[in-house]
Amino acid sequence: MFDDQSVRRCIYRPFTTEWLYFNRDANHSGYRVARSWVTESIRSVAIVLTAAGSHDPFSLFVSDLVPNYHSLDTCMVFPQVTYEPLDTLDLDGGELVDGYRRVNNVSDSTLDSYQKTYGSAVTKEDIFFYVYGLLHSPAYRKLFESDLKKMLPRIPKVVDFHSYTDAGRKLSQLHLDYETLEPYALTEHRVEGASYRVEKMKYGKVGRVTDKTTVVYNGGITITGIPEEAHRYMLGSRSAIDWILERYQIKVDKPSGIVNDPNDWAEELGQPRYIIDLLARVVSVSVKTMAIVDSLPPFEIVDAL
Repeated sequence: MFDDQSVRRCIYRPFTTEWLYFNRDANHSGYRVARSWVTESIRSVAIVLTAAGSHDPFSLFVSDLVPNYHSLDTCMVFPQVTYEPLDTLDLDGGELVDGYRRVNNVSDSTLDSYQKTYGSAVTKEDIFFYVYGLLHSPAYRKLFESDLKKMLPRIPKVVDFHSYTDAGRKLSQLHLDYETLEPYALTEHRVEGASYRVEKMKYGKVGRVTDKTTVVYNGGITITGIPEEAHRYMLGSRSAIDWILERYQIKVDKPSGIVNDPNDWAEELGQPRYIIDLLARVVSVSVKTMAIVDSLPPFEIVDAL
């Protein structure tokens, strides 16, 4: 029987959401995901990163939506919290939320260790955002490049814990709120009466050379003014902007004939400009992300977990 409560928004690929029927009777692999995304209102923020052995370079993003296992090639998901039913498990501590106990997934022993190093004011939330900030550090990724290809990330302690924590908070807010971010000021060259529907976006050309400052949105709209620095923000083997061009196109599944049309999402939301504004918003996310990453303090290890 169809269950309306099982219909959720999910994060299918970076900056790409879809409707998901989130139900163990219909999903192939649920693992422990349901413990962190109980309902649309009872859910967790999670760090989603490329798993060991992934074909793509190490990368990550944060989301509060149910993640797809292949959001970044093959993924590992680390929710900030888990919700445990009170009638099946009696746990000390934690916040009560609609019949569930909200359990922070940063362990007490980890909190104790960080407080001994950085002071008693450090919280579990601080540690979560510290990890998110640290994993964006180019110096960290270079030092642990070989390890990141074959195992879960090691999380060392660095001298400037608070700067990395602040960076992680800013990055998290930026990546979670991308749909409401002010779009980057791109220039739209639009033929009168042109539709905002998209079939397949592509980068512009200067002769035979690809021009990534320009996107041919459709036959009636061309967008210019994408800064080159925006393409520095990489998620796996693609830039964030590449992901938008790759995912927001009409595709037909040959075996089934099912049509995946991103315009349906824009129409359902009642936002005909959703895709074109999303592109501009992701440009803004990319520029702001790299500004935060470039401002990270020196990567100086003081201890290792």
